[in-house]
Amino acid sequence: MPKLTHIECFRQWALLNIKQKLTKKISDYKKWNLKYVQLNFEDFKIDYEPIKKAKEAKQKLIAVNLPNFKEILSHFIQPDKIFADEISDRLKVIACLEKPNILHTEQLKPSLKSNHVAYIKQVLEAGENDAQIVFWTNDDDLKTAIETISERCQMAFTGVPNETRKSFENGTTIFERVLPGADRMYPDTDSAPIPLESELIDSLSNNLPIEVIEQMVQLKKWNIPDDTFQFILKKNLMPILYKIINNLNVNSRFIGTLIGHNLKYIQGHNKPSSDFNYEKIYDLFEFIINECLEIEISKYMLPIIYRYPKMDFHSILNTIKFKRRKKEELLAPIGFLKDKYKEIGKNKSSEAESSWVMGQIRRQAVGNLPLKDLMNEIEGLSK
Repeated sequence: MPKLTHIECFRQWALLNIKQKLTKKISDYKKWNLKYVQLNFEDFKIDYEPIKKAKEAKQKLIAVNLPNFKEILSHFIQPDKIFADEISDRLKVIACLEKPNILHTEQLKPSLKSNHVAYIKQVLEAGENDAQIVFWTNDDDLKTAIETISERCQMAFTGVPNETRKSFENGTTIFERVLPGADRMYPDTDSAPIPLESELIDSLSNNLPIEVIEQMVQLKKWNIPDDTFQFILKKNLMPILYKIINNLNVNSRFIGTLIGHNLKYIQGHNKPSSDFNYEKIYDLFEFIINECLEIEISKYMLPIIYRYPKMDFHSILNTIKFKRRKKEELLAPIGFLKDKYKEIGKNKSSEAESSWVMGQIRRQAVGNLPLKDLMNEIEGLSK
């Protein structure tokens, strides 16, 4: 349902955009009219199988000029759909013209070559800002087809037509039937419009998603790296960030980097055994805080959680071989390790010595002691 709603909202927005473009070109759309002529199959030679079959069936080949519709037929409205498909869909349902039922001058993969387009424009006396359609039909359906094309183009001047549409699993929709009067045979859409109270509209407005630009400003305020923005916004992870930062008081840069870098890498290299819910990240940090662990351990736990979302957190700690250790226990071997480095280390600088010692203790310290504090302890003993 969310995908269907998103695509249908975009389709309606696109149709309103088309309306805006047309009203800028044409001041009085009620005076707008299309023009059509019958083409001679012998003069209009094209290697296109449906037209070859139309010729064999002794159908009529019709060219239609749509004044000021340049760049309208090719206007994107849905995934793999443009405005010309709105016309084609109606021709199939209303005029009974099976698809493919039209060619036009703005096809993304043109079937009409430049010489065909030039010929059509010439016989129609088309203007520079016009668009053209070619279709084929029997005599009985010609009038209905022309009326259908004209009606759908007229509707484009008013925005989104009232109609019943059929939806598909990929979220796209096609025209299914018109909405005539209240006496029609389909009562399912006869219900009178239900007015919405202002209070409801206001409450819904207060819960609208934050604009993307505002979310980016917030990410910058949180000092989260810029290269994480695309992943966080694409996956709609801002609500999770807000919850973790505000409710659990987790460092914003740390959690933003964990999600934008670590989680992105994990997703690119692993497949979860069951559906992974991003709310699991909040549950992870809530568990870490309740268990009085340090947040760095999340980097080791997150890959396991992603692969096995149903595994409980204590089992994950066992999987990564975590053991609780006191600060004194972790700091105890530092002196010995420093002496050991003096024997085996080639680089005698204090920085190299501290880094080597840190590497020996780091894995045991993760989750027990902030790594920054551990490094400060190591460097302090070097002075």
